Amino acid sequence: MALLDWIAPESGLRVEGDGIFLRPPKASDYPEWRDLRARSREFLQPWEPTWPVDDLSRAAFRRRLTAYARDREVGSAYPFFVFRAQDGALTGGITLSNVRRGVAQMGSVGYWCGKPYARQGLTLNAVRALVLFSFRSLALHRLEAACLPENQPSRRLLNRAGFAEEGFAKAYLKINGVWRDHVLFGLVSPLRAHDGPDEGVSV
Repeated sequence: MALLDWIAPESGLRVEGDGIFLRPPKASDYPEWRDLRARSREFLQPWEPTWPVDDLSRAAFRRRLTAYARDREVGSAYPFFVFRAQDGALTGGITLSNVRRGVAQMGSVGYWCGKPYARQGLTLNAVRALVLFSFRSLALHRLEAACLPENQPSRRLLNRAGFAEEGFAKAYLKINGVWRDHVLFGLVSPLRAHDGPDEGVSV
């Protein structure tokens, strides 16, 4: 898949979930993404890396798309936006990153949800959809995730999505300008890998 195909809407990749669907970000998403992130800034900032000064600018968004395309081109990451199925509203984002092949066959899951759509099960359903995409379409063996110890909603979400708490990492990631401890989660595929995409995933 070429770089421009990944950025363009005709790239065709779409993952269906319960009440949601995932698809790669595209340039026309910028206004809705900017508005949702701006409205949710205070809600999101405690759990995310420090936002650059120009984080919500169109130029920064274009740089994101370019980076996403390069990651997808080499198969190292699969970034998606999350949309509510009933009206197509952008509710957040989810990414399968740090994909490792060879003897590992694993990747890391990260996500965010806009404040207006929190606590509605949309992110949980997005994680479940990404899990199926990862195991059935990409034939990965294992997924990992991490969250701050005090982020109880995220811990509950990961448990409900099938992840098991596996450990504790000191100063694991720099969040909001500070190196923070994280709780580590893992999920091993119960599925047999196959060559084709799963039902609900169109490529």
